[in-house]
Amino acid sequence: MAWERLPGRGCGALHRCLLGAALLLGLRLCAELRRAGAQPPARSGLPGPAPRPPEPPLPPAPAQRRGASRRQVTYVRSGHRAPPRGGGSGTQEPGCCSPRGRPRRKGPRWHIDLQPWAGPARSLDEEALRFLRYISTIQIACDHVSTDSLATDSSPSKKPWSVCLDDRFGLAHQIRNKQCRLYSLGLGSDDTHFEVGMANDGCEVHRFDPTVKSAHVLESERFWYHRLSVDWRDSHPAVAAQKPYSNTRKLRTILNEFGHHKIDVLKADLESAEWKVLENLILENVLEQIGQLIFEIHLHWPGFEVSGSDSSVVRFWYSLLKELELQDFRLFHSYKDLSKPQLFLKKDIFNASSCYTLSWVNTRWK
Repeated sequence: MAWERLPGRGCGALHRCLLGAALLLGLRLCAELRRAGAQPPARSGLPGPAPRPPEPPLPPAPAQRRGASRRQVTYVRSGHRAPPRGGGSGTQEPGCCSPRGRPRRKGPRWHIDLQPWAGPARSLDEEALRFLRYISTIQIACDHVSTDSLATDSSPSKKPWSVCLDDRFGLAHQIRNKQCRLYSLGLGSDDTHFEVGMANDGCEVHRFDPTVKSAHVLESERFWYHRLSVDWRDSHPAVAAQKPYSNTRKLRTILNEFGHHKIDVLKADLESAEWKVLENLILENVLEQIGQLIFEIHLHWPGFEVSGSDSSVVRFWYSLLKELELQDFRLFHSYKDLSKPQLFLKKDIFNASSCYTLSWVNTRWK
């Protein structure tokens, strides 16, 4: 009987030995982990590199460095980079309120490229003869010209505003589909016969006149009045801060505010402000959004903020009109107003009138 109990006692001793060994191993592992900084083992179960000794805690960063760190995180999260100087293809995040689907435009220019002098003497006679010959020469024939009024009407309030209705230029198609848009820029003129006729034909007409009483008036189904004047610059920020509803805007600013991408006809009677407004349209590449231009130009003095010798002024006028030609605008109608004083820069020369009405068509207009 004693011999039969020996195996049981032997097994109990073996179990106790194994438990003791496991306990010792566990204690050793705990000590190693404590010395190693209590680092958890790798999830993969593979043996990793030898544990590194613990490092002293880093001192807290100063406030300025923490702020720089937050700015860096904000930049990384935005994922947008500033475009390279001078243009480039860097993408920008669109503004919160910019109209969608707007075609990309070229960057603005800073000055008009002046044409060479008309002659070696750089005289007023040479410049004036070239300029007057240019505005009197039709560049493209228009078979269907809609003329509001010819010189047969003796009333001084009516003027010959002409549009080209040839199918190749698209305006007639836009009128038939009731998709035509006309912008009329004026300074208190009571002559709206042309605008009313275009509205009756199916155009959406916007007349900008700072003398109207209300900010926006719907005169009829398709005829809007806006208490705005189109200028060659926006209001100064200091003035705009005092008058948040200033009534002076550049045409490009108005287009952005109204969400209009195209103007089929732009008519302007700005009483000598037309030269600087036309310069702004060229410099800011607004012309590509216009189908036809009808401008009344005034020649009895240089115009607002146009200065220099008489010959240099005429050279500047001529250079502006040549810019229209370079951008595929062609003169199809020219009208010399004989009811106005026959003066050219305050001089009675060349049998020139002080006022002409010129009409151009954008030959690339679709």
